[in-house]
Amino acid sequence: MLNEFKTFIARGNVMDLAVGVIIGAAFTAIVKSLVSDLINPLIGIFLGRIDLSNLVFSIGSAHFRYGAFLNEVINFLIIAFVVFLMVKAVNRVMPKKKEETAEESPSKEEEYLGQIVELLKKQTK
Repeated sequence: MLNEFKTFIARGNVMDLAVGVIIGAAFTAIVKSLVSDLINPLIGIFLGRIDLSNLVFSIGSAHFRYGAFLNEVINFLIIAFVVFLMVKAVNRVMPKKKEETAEESPSKEEEYLGQIVELLKKQTK
């Protein structure tokens, strides 16, 4: 069982996932800092407030912190856009799958069958 676990952990997909999670957590911290320290003050200039996270409206005893929600929406949009750009760049750099290239060029069997068909056509003329 221990050997199976070692094999599972050593697979490339698991390691890639672990690296992705760690990088994602670090990137999320950077984006949160970007939003709270740079973008929110810029938006706050136009709204007359410096900190959007303190925007609240109350109905009775319920307090709705829509400023904190706006911060999270901005964080999500930035992270989603950067992930989109990264996936687009990786797709451009990575070579096509073997299956796709195999479909473009005929296999040996198809070449031989094509040659046989050509020979049969010549014989019937």
